[in-house]
Amino acid sequence: MEADGFVRKRRMTAETAGSDAGVAGASAGAEVRWLGGRFWGFSESIVSSLTPRIGGESQLESVDVVCAAQDAQIEDLEPDYECLPQGASTSTHMLAGAVAGIMEHCLMFPIDCVKTRMQSLQPDPAAHYKNVMDALRRIVAAEGVWRPLRGLNATAIGAGPAHALYFASYEKLKKTLSDTIHPGANSHLANGAAGCVATLLHDAAMNPAEVVKQRMQMYKSPYRGVLDCVRAIWQREGPAAFYRSYTTQLTMNVPFQVLHFMTYEYLQELLNPHRLYNPSSHMLSGALAGAIAAAATTPLDVCKTLLNTQESHALSSSGQSQGAHRQISGLVHAFRTVYRLGGLQGFFKGVQARVIYQMPSTAISWSVYEFFKYGLTKHQHNNMRIQHIKAEG
Repeated sequence: MEADGFVRKRRMTAETAGSDAGVAGASAGAEVRWLGGRFWGFSESIVSSLTPRIGGESQLESVDVVCAAQDAQIEDLEPDYECLPQGASTSTHMLAGAVAGIMEHCLMFPIDCVKTRMQSLQPDPAAHYKNVMDALRRIVAAEGVWRPLRGLNATAIGAGPAHALYFASYEKLKKTLSDTIHPGANSHLANGAAGCVATLLHDAAMNPAEVVKQRMQMYKSPYRGVLDCVRAIWQREGPAAFYRSYTTQLTMNVPFQVLHFMTYEYLQELLNPHRLYNPSSHMLSGALAGAIAAAATTPLDVCKTLLNTQESHALSSSGQSQGAHRQISGLVHAFRTVYRLGGLQGFFKGVQARVIYQMPSTAISWSVYEFFKYGLTKHQHNNMRIQHIKAEG
């Protein structure tokens, strides 16, 4: 009797959450308005503090030594932004990375919602989609215009610090390792190794946000909002649930980022050999690098989605809804479940949505990152020249 009552209660909760598009729409709309207010304030703070503080005359002289040859020849030209960050603080890369990460995830969030649903192993009959556009049309028509944006604020909160660590550590390690392995030239080994370490830090910060985001993106998600989702996961599954997919995430993202960074740097050598600020080359290199890495790592992404969502239909179909093991845990268990329910094709569910998501996503990320790095560096360079003029005058 207690079990029947529990099942009826859960069914009523899911049906209510799934059918009440107004509640879901209001929740997602509130998240978007909240995020908009925070991002506006954050943007104002960036505009007002574009230039990192310069540590004094000694730092100024060290930067000038690095770029003295260029300054003598191109006094009135644009500064070499790949050279100048050697004298800038790590906060330059962290700030540029945080803005790039937030913009990347927020702009592509509706496609990410579609990807999560299309990777469902046992979707509800009403959640079978032909392609990405069909999924977006049906989600908006059946569940409201704000439904594809549920969980956006959780993603933005996680993406800022995650990408700040990601880009700052990558830039620092790439230079250090390149100078050691292949002084004075680009090293693919250094790029790959730096990408691996950057991924470890990024995923450690981003994994809890990924869990909450994907739970809220699923069809008939029973959660009223981000805090309700966090509270429910914590109470029912414990804090470890927020890192249940961490090893799988690393297993996926390490090869993803190695392919991503190596492809990006290789394409930059071809398209932008002098490493000038060139938005079109950054966008094209980022898009192609993201597409190749995304397609190659889709099977691991399907397993990660299953571990994050603990899809109820998959649990019941695999016999895990009762007994001692109530969750799918670990990469091996996820692989077995995906193969049992979907065969080899199951490992490539949502590949179209994943590639469509990653191409503009990585293009936006690299373009915004390089733009902010260029802007911050140019501003710092101009300030240093003004200080020199004042000192000499």
